[in-house]
Amino acid sequence: MAYSFEFYSPTKVMFGKDAESKIGKEAKACGASSVMVVYGGGSAARSGLLEKVKNALGAEGIAFCELGGVVPNPQLDKVYEGIRIGRERRVDFLLAVGGGSAIDTAKAVAYGLAEPEHDVWELFAHTRTAKRCLPVGCVPTIAAAGSETSKGCVITNERTGEKRAYDDNLARPKFAVMNPEYTKTLPDYQTESGCVDIMMHTMERYFTNGGNMELTDALAEGLLRTVMKNAVRLHHNPGDYDARAEIMWAGSLAHNDLTGCGNDGGDFMSHKLEHELGGMFDVTHGAGLAAIWPSWARYVCRDCLPRFVRYARNVMGVTAEGTEEEIALAGIRAMEEFYRGIGMPVSLEELGVRPTDEQIEEMAERCLAASGARTGSARKLDKADMVRIYANARGSGQDRREGAPAANTAGSTQ
Repeated sequence: MAYSFEFYSPTKVMFGKDAESKIGKEAKACGASSVMVVYGGGSAARSGLLEKVKNALGAEGIAFCELGGVVPNPQLDKVYEGIRIGRERRVDFLLAVGGGSAIDTAKAVAYGLAEPEHDVWELFAHTRTAKRCLPVGCVPTIAAAGSETSKGCVITNERTGEKRAYDDNLARPKFAVMNPEYTKTLPDYQTESGCVDIMMHTMERYFTNGGNMELTDALAEGLLRTVMKNAVRLHHNPGDYDARAEIMWAGSLAHNDLTGCGNDGGDFMSHKLEHELGGMFDVTHGAGLAAIWPSWARYVCRDCLPRFVRYARNVMGVTAEGTEEEIALAGIRAMEEFYRGIGMPVSLEELGVRPTDEQIEEMAERCLAASGARTGSARKLDKADMVRIYANARGSGQDRREGAPAANTAGSTQ
């Protein structure tokens, strides 16, 4: 049965070749008079996009300053730097140019500038809720996080190793200017990591034990099949504009909440588990998700069998007969084969990470603390469950659930 829901997606999207020519007019329409341009490394400059952005702002008489050097797994110190510069320059609009890290940094700075009397990290530590946020626009150059149309924002506190998310509609971007041409220079590893992130944003909302809608499922399954098809195309032909356009639009739709309409809000435990992995080992987010998902999936699939069977049939194309559990496991194996086929890891070992037992305990403890309590939808996880998932993810994928209670026993969601 479908759950009641609210769907809010106010971001204006300008998509296609030369879309960046509209940046200045859109910023002016949003009331911008002093813009902070937030970006990462040198790719935005080398591609000429950064210069186009600055020229577009200048043509509309909009003053601007810059905050460069944003890194993957964006850091709190860079957010504090942006807040300091923004106060000095009386910034009233944030414009992110780059990937999810640049966009999330811009959102965090926007929160900090709007409420200067508070420490912005309090939002990510979930000790208070934001009341205000400066407007944000974005020019994404990688298809991955979907932050250009989402309410989400993830920042790493480099002092503590905590990677935390804060979700609030206040930070949904006013506009997103999306030209797939600017994703062509990405290394294959980054492109495919982005494809995994897009898929996972959809799958987190798909594997639930609470509420479903046939239309929402069809949208999610079609999105997943489209991303898989075009991820393979880009793995072999990175210059394929049409494939990049499909992936870029999928990234926005995957994380604007469309594929969660009618369910319980989703599971998101793979993301939470990966956040601790990223906080501790600074791994590429999408690759970390690919490495942790098979272990999570095998651990919870018996508690969410109808969804895993549907996924195996409708997304992974599994046609073999068998028990529901056998079909579900076949779908998980098919996903591992797909990940490996596009150069993604399916275990921590393949990711190049070898956590000790002590590090696994620490990640599980932090994951539970960040979650606030035993949580999940496919299956509610406690610390012991998280430890087992991390431990099982260390080696290559196998059809196993070491230490996991069977379905319909203590600790199960059913």
